[in-house]
Amino acid sequence: MSIFPLIAATYFMVSGGPYGIEDIFGGAGFGAAILILLILPFIWSLPTTLMIGELASAIPAEGGFYIWVRRAMGPFWGYQEGWLSMSASIFDMALYPAIFVLYLSKFKFLSAYSNDLSSGWMHYSLMLLVVVICSLWNLRGAPSVGRGAVALFFILLAPFAIFVALAVWHGFTLHPAIHWTETHTQAGLSTAILVAMWNYMGWDNASTVAGEVENPQRNYPRAMVMAALLVAITYIVPMLAMAFAGFSTSSFATGDWTNVAESLGGPFLALAIVIGGSLTGFGMFNALVLSYTRLPMAMAEDGMLPAAIARRNSRGVPWVSVLLCGIAWALALNLSFERLISIDLILYGSSLILEFIALILLRIREPNLKRPFRAGNFAFACALGVGPTVLIGYALYAARDEKIGSTSSLILATAVALLGPLLYWLMAAPLARRKLAATSTD
Repeated sequence: MSIFPLIAATYFMVSGGPYGIEDIFGGAGFGAAILILLILPFIWSLPTTLMIGELASAIPAEGGFYIWVRRAMGPFWGYQEGWLSMSASIFDMALYPAIFVLYLSKFKFLSAYSNDLSSGWMHYSLMLLVVVICSLWNLRGAPSVGRGAVALFFILLAPFAIFVALAVWHGFTLHPAIHWTETHTQAGLSTAILVAMWNYMGWDNASTVAGEVENPQRNYPRAMVMAALLVAITYIVPMLAMAFAGFSTSSFATGDWTNVAESLGGPFLALAIVIGGSLTGFGMFNALVLSYTRLPMAMAEDGMLPAAIARRNSRGVPWVSVLLCGIAWALALNLSFERLISIDLILYGSSLILEFIALILLRIREPNLKRPFRAGNFAFACALGVGPTVLIGYALYAARDEKIGSTSSLILATAVALLGPLLYWLMAAPLARRKLAATSTD
């Protein structure tokens, strides 16, 4: 992939546009939501992009963050990084087909099937269709996914350009009252923060395809900065326009962009927003298939997983990994949105902390490692992980009362994380020893 497809793919791995941020200002109101979206990039996204910019340019290997942690901390912690990331992907990847179907249910001519689209066999079948199509698309290779991301980027944001223009015109001509401070509950504010964290996370996902990126030492840091700016702009500008137009955030939730769009531009703009929302869910899932499936492949090549998982097709795509990941993602499609976000944040956050530790350890152990991009001096590099770690701690605290069935989300996420060391000693370590013995014999 060249620089522009890499920016577009990174954008989809993190964001996918304003779709999905409705719960932020629905829970917090415009004023608090804008503050959250302005502050979080500086304490959550920026430190992460700086860390990734340095490590991806210094060690541009397929497997990305798994390779960094293994190199800095050894095979045990490398395996834990891989396990946490793959576990998080099971919950993360269930979110995007749900967004696809949620926006699809907003189509007027599908209103007769609204119950089936919100649950039941049609709901699951459409989500499963997203998994199947994206898996097949990814078998065509990274360049195909990158080009598709560029096209989807312009298609899904075009309706919001019209939306913003009409909202600004509405505000100037009608001079409505702006609802900056609407009442909200503590639970609503907490949900807003967690959803904002989720909407700003995933910067490291692009690192796993480094072997398929043109000039990664130069392009990765540039892509991180450009994608970060695009994400922040495409979140904040539509929200400001909606506030300026005088709309209320009362009961605003995922999918409700269409209602405002219909008020501003009629059914055609609403239809365009619906199409864009569906494409967002599809585009994000497609880009993340590219990222997540390279992780088991890299671990299999290291002897941490069965060697068959590293098999590639003629385009260099790890087809066994794509197949296995697709099956795992399909099994998690029916969990609810908020609960998925909590578990995803806990598992992803734990893996992210390991990456910040790897950044510091590599500075100490490999001071002469060529770093085309350096994230400040040593003290600055040590400070980068403070903000993200505090926010991850908050996510743990906020998830204390959430349940999946009768099980606490926090307990479930902790149990999944603790499976990592057990699986390492039972499976990964013996596999690695056998591979090392076979290599020594050869």
